Amino acid sequence: MEILAPAGDTATARAALNAGADAVYLGMTRFSAREGAANFAREELRATVLHAHLLGAKVYVCLNTLVKDDETEGFFEAARTAYECGADAVLLQDIFLGKVLKEAYPQMTLHLSTQAGCCNEWGARLAKEYGFSRVVLARETAAEDIAAIAKIIETEVFVQGALCACFSGQCYLSSFAGNNSGNRGRCKQPCRKRYSIDRAGYEERAYALSPSDLSLGRRVRELQEYGVCSLKIEGRMRRPEYVAAAVSYYRAILQGKPAAEWFYRLTSAYNRGDYTEGLAFGEKNFLSRSVQGHIGREVGVVSFVQNRPFCASACSFRKGDMFKILRGGKEVGGARFVRADKGGFFLESESRLKSGDTVRVTTDTLAGEQSLAKKRLRSLKISVTMTAENFPVVACGGFVFTGGERLQAAKNAPMTAAEIEENFCRTDGLPFAPEIKVETDGVFLPKSALNALRREFYAALCAVLDPPRAPLPERRFTACVQPVASARTALIATQAVKGDIVIYKTAHRLPQAGQERFCYLPPYFTGADELAYSFLLQECDGIYCEGYYGIALAKKYNKPLFAGTGFNLTNAFSVAGVRAAGAKYYALSKELSAKEQAALAGEGAFTLCAGDIKVMDLIFCPFSRTCKTCDKRDLYTLTDEDGRRFPLRRYGNTGACRFELYNCAPLAAQNGAGGALADITVCNITALADRSAQAETLLPNATAGHKNRSML
Repeated sequence: MEILAPAGDTATARAALNAGADAVYLGMTRFSAREGAANFAREELRATVLHAHLLGAKVYVCLNTLVKDDETEGFFEAARTAYECGADAVLLQDIFLGKVLKEAYPQMTLHLSTQAGCCNEWGARLAKEYGFSRVVLARETAAEDIAAIAKIIETEVFVQGALCACFSGQCYLSSFAGNNSGNRGRCKQPCRKRYSIDRAGYEERAYALSPSDLSLGRRVRELQEYGVCSLKIEGRMRRPEYVAAAVSYYRAILQGKPAAEWFYRLTSAYNRGDYTEGLAFGEKNFLSRSVQGHIGREVGVVSFVQNRPFCASACSFRKGDMFKILRGGKEVGGARFVRADKGGFFLESESRLKSGDTVRVTTDTLAGEQSLAKKRLRSLKISVTMTAENFPVVACGGFVFTGGERLQAAKNAPMTAAEIEENFCRTDGLPFAPEIKVETDGVFLPKSALNALRREFYAALCAVLDPPRAPLPERRFTACVQPVASARTALIATQAVKGDIVIYKTAHRLPQAGQERFCYLPPYFTGADELAYSFLLQECDGIYCEGYYGIALAKKYNKPLFAGTGFNLTNAFSVAGVRAAGAKYYALSKELSAKEQAALAGEGAFTLCAGDIKVMDLIFCPFSRTCKTCDKRDLYTLTDEDGRRFPLRRYGNTGACRFELYNCAPLAAQNGAGGALADITVCNITALADRSAQAETLLPNATAGHKNRSML
């Protein structure tokens, strides 16, 4: 199994490779889902690819954000650059742009990003059909679906790092709250803030949507049995010592070696919530409600010695080490190491500490140094032959390099074999561990010429070990949408309403009506869900789906497809792609401005312009599955620290409750292009069926959303 590590910058990439990563993934200066990372310019990317390839490792480049129509030329250029720099694969969120790329450049290897939300065999089949060689599964994917997908296509699974509260690629909370789109790599993480919920026991503000970090070390063998080919570590915003510790931990597990020490170093480097095994293996400890951020590793409790705070501990620490202090499970402050003493160490803190407070190390400088201590080098056996009247010859394996000038016998001070050996042991930063064998009969060569010979040899050797790629031919990519006016109205509802097209958000029998009746399918859809929906899928007039998998599923059931807002259609190539895939109707991205939507509103287009704005799909229970005491309400209210109230709707398909979070203000943005799509799942104002143009009067305190200002 491949261990795949994150690299937010060059230092982290080197740390991951030194620790034994089989591959690293990173972003370029544009189209990266981690815009906040340092990322890589072309020269840095090429140097990192060379370094990785010389060690036998791979580099995957992430171009996994949504691409607007006026950015597609830059996107295709970035993909060419990644390939020409030697990237082993390119990760994309937009499956339709991937299809265009693969048709133009068959030699390019494509991986479908977790942002595409692949979580079932239907999405996997579509990815394979479109030319992708691997899918990075949504973190919520069920174990049985992981196994099914792995039989279809290469499968990459997250095993370590941060989890998103929302289903992959479907979070719009940051976008509508502050115009910073998570689908564009600019998420401001509002899910990590404090909220209260109007349910008994949850009225006090807590980190109600903040998941603990994922850690699946105990599940690696199960993933291996499922057929997973790559273990992915999240963390392009994390420090080098964290990435190195994570790689070393999973490397030890795969090699069957003791891994406990590496796990301790990992928890010290970064650990949110004492870890969870995520949704594939149950929801235990899924949310970190009391502490947001790095909680560290518990090392003892506070006592007082000579009126000074002291921690009795068997662990050793030193100056520079930092700690987090918890009281009753909640953070009360931080502390610093002062000095060691018998049986523990003294602390100092700006906060007032109490006896019994829990001490957790969050910066262990020695553990960090140990994590970064590894140096990974490629062993080489090199022979250097330098004899009078002959050209110098340097050989490594089957590669032979010959210098350009004949050597002359030395008149006074011949070069010794030891001097030549010492010179060729200098690798100028290349990850080589050369073993040098020298044959010489006493020649002379100026030191500058010997240095030049060495550099030329290693450069030529690198070109053999990592051959440069020929530039890809520049192609002109074009896609256009012919604007078509439409006055049709589509309504997403949980009950019967009036409208041209009604999309029923229910797992029960569809009501009889004169409209076109579409069955709503959420972005997260399992094999078990298909069984639960089988009757509705046969009875409905069509399928409204929030994920790419709907294309394959609609074909299976021979039903018209309405591609929902979850398709995140933001450019003409994607619109052309979904139309070519057979969609009868399509909804444009709700993060685009009205002007951007108008340019993409062709035949069958709809824009969300009224009603509720779903900003999150939650596949977990925010009440930690306290089913015995659950009040079973369908609707709750999530309230933030500013008093804004967000509707939280429960729904269930196969026995397990799921939840949807809606924006604190409904949408009232009169559509100017395509058909009018309104969501009345929560506000339930049936009068919206008449015409969405009335929404401003029907929905007080509404927002215009992105009508006038597109997402960043």
